[in-house]
Amino acid sequence: MIDRYTRPEMGHIFSLENKYAIWQEIEVLACEAHAEMGKIGITKEEAAYIREHASFNKEEVDAIETVTNHDVIAFLTNMGEYIDKDVPEGEPKPSRWVHYGMTSSDLGDTALCYQLVQATDILIEDCRKLGEICKRRAFEERNTLCVGRTHGIHAEPMTFGMKFGSWAWELRRDLDRLIDARKNVAFGAISGAVGTYSSIDPFVEEYVCEHLGLVHDPLSTQVISRDHHAYLAGVLATTAATCERIATEIRNLQKTDTLEAEEPFKKGQKGSSAMPHKRNPITLEKVCGLSRVVKANAQVAFDNVALWHERDISHSSAERVAQADSFIALDHMFQCLIRIVDGLILYPEQMKANLNKTRGLIFSSKVLLALVDTGITREEAYAIVQENAMATWREVQQCEQGTTFREKLEADPRCTVTAEKLDEIFDPWDFLTRIDRVFDRLEELSFA
Repeated sequence: MIDRYTRPEMGHIFSLENKYAIWQEIEVLACEAHAEMGKIGITKEEAAYIREHASFNKEEVDAIETVTNHDVIAFLTNMGEYIDKDVPEGEPKPSRWVHYGMTSSDLGDTALCYQLVQATDILIEDCRKLGEICKRRAFEERNTLCVGRTHGIHAEPMTFGMKFGSWAWELRRDLDRLIDARKNVAFGAISGAVGTYSSIDPFVEEYVCEHLGLVHDPLSTQVISRDHHAYLAGVLATTAATCERIATEIRNLQKTDTLEAEEPFKKGQKGSSAMPHKRNPITLEKVCGLSRVVKANAQVAFDNVALWHERDISHSSAERVAQADSFIALDHMFQCLIRIVDGLILYPEQMKANLNKTRGLIFSSKVLLALVDTGITREEAYAIVQENAMATWREVQQCEQGTTFREKLEADPRCTVTAEKLDEIFDPWDFLTRIDRVFDRLEELSFA
């Protein structure tokens, strides 16, 4: 996963170094909260000493964990060694106040939510950047004619800018969901073994959460309920699906038989070990593949919601893998698409050729309505249009010389549409007289 398009910032968030640093801050804040209350023996001077001397060494924590087989205890042991190392022999050890009244999940769950907030902030900026690029490119290609396709079949004329615009709107919705999911996961809990605050005052929880920018969980058991995390995972999956949609569309447009768009192909890049002519959409294919990982990981998060009673740890091992993988993968997908969409190569002349590929069949809907306007029934009009359209299509299929759809209509005595009206109908811009409404709405779209 780590390559030139993956930023180290996202990977660092899920590193042990970052997790331990957050654990350290939570433990120090808890000591400061206890000192602030003055209900137990820790003084403000001791809390200040703990903040100044608190530290850890990842390799040392790992070594201790091989013995304890408990990551939190290993960390606390190592942190305590650093706090107490300069304390004279025989004097009280300040580290005795660390983790006072807390349980492991108080530390781990609060830190995890903080990590998820950090990671979601990166994705929010990714989403904003890609959305802004899509909006800009939509206006750049506002008047680039192309054919619209439904079921993979030519439908009616549109402009390529509408594709970019559609992606921009979807990314704005993803942005809204990410912002909401960030808020939904920004919780902390320091409430003791089963959430009763049996050995710790709720003030400590409030103090720590406030200083971390989190909200204290109104009722945790021993853990913060995993519906918070499942909701976030679902949003990540939805956002990944958006990325996959963009990538899939460009891949389809890059097919040799279509060739309306192409992901950037750098000088010196190779497409195939056997076929030197190949320019494959490998990065877009990677985006589609990684989307499957993010979507599958959402199921892990849903399965983690139902734990035994107040807590078990069946969720812990699974989410340590799934959460990091999903965030790193989605950030990577965004970085790939930012580069590709910004530099997407377009072939307007090929779009024009594809627009005319079916010899005018894409204008059939307008012909149908024009026939009805002359006074014949819709059924009669549909029969006239379909009969001439299918005759044209058979010639297109078999690469035969023949007349165009319009020429067949003009030769059909049943066609009651005038030549002047046919001139109007067979102009692709006649389909786009209201397209300004679409781009007026897009103008108002903001990623701020």
